[in-house]
Amino acid sequence: MKHFVASNNPMRTQFDAKSKYAANHFRYECNDTIATITLNRPERKNPLTFDSYAELRDLFRALNYATDVKVIVITGDGGNFCSGGDVHEIIGPLTKMTMPELLEFTRMTGDLVKAIRHCPQPVLAAIDGVCAGAGAMIALSADLRLGTPRAKTAFLFSRVGLAGADMGACALLPRMIGQGRASELLFTGRAMTAEEGAAWGFFNALHAPEALNTAAQTLASELASGPSFGHAMTKNMLNQEWSMTIDMAIEAEAQAQAICMKTEDFRRAYEAFAAKQKPVFKGD
Repeated sequence: MKHFVASNNPMRTQFDAKSKYAANHFRYECNDTIATITLNRPERKNPLTFDSYAELRDLFRALNYATDVKVIVITGDGGNFCSGGDVHEIIGPLTKMTMPELLEFTRMTGDLVKAIRHCPQPVLAAIDGVCAGAGAMIALSADLRLGTPRAKTAFLFSRVGLAGADMGACALLPRMIGQGRASELLFTGRAMTAEEGAAWGFFNALHAPEALNTAAQTLASELASGPSFGHAMTKNMLNQEWSMTIDMAIEAEAQAQAICMKTEDFRRAYEAFAAKQKPVFKGD
């Protein structure tokens, strides 16, 4: 369906994250090796549309090939993260679609989650204010989450007459906060407070609203200075080992670590340690 194809898609053959990508439906910046995506419809609490869903999906897919990006930060403008799918631009039209069209849409939204989880870079979500529906799933899909005391995260699909099973919520959320807590949030659709999120492991840390972006960029810089090949391997193994037995996971990690030991970054770390210096990683 044409609704689900981003109107500008420059990533089909080659992707230069620093100089060639201009976002249409959100703000995109790449400073040094850190890419920052800002959802920027603050007057509506940054809801998603068909086009912004598709453009985000395509961007994260393209970032698989962006060797000039080591960390990705996603955040929202105007004191909120994301209010989910736009009621007028998505929810209304969905009530008039055929089943094949609906399935195309739900698969597309799931593809966004898969693209976030499959890109090799660590993804950091900086969450203030409202973080609801698809916005909560984008946050959940990230590798790390920083919040503020006023962050309210709601998987509110049941509030609009749907199942709590949306975009992988029933797989991802229990693994993050536990089966019982996830069940409550997905059945009731109530908002998880920032304090609950921090206590349950959803948030890695809470910061004052005015300090959130600085904290996110500081953490992103710390990650970007690390071994990007090693980080990509860590992310890959975190995803793959969900479906492994302990014996399988130990063997997979033995193979993964042996591969990392052949990188130049591993050699650089040893030489820096021997010289009592801080290693400078280059990602090779």
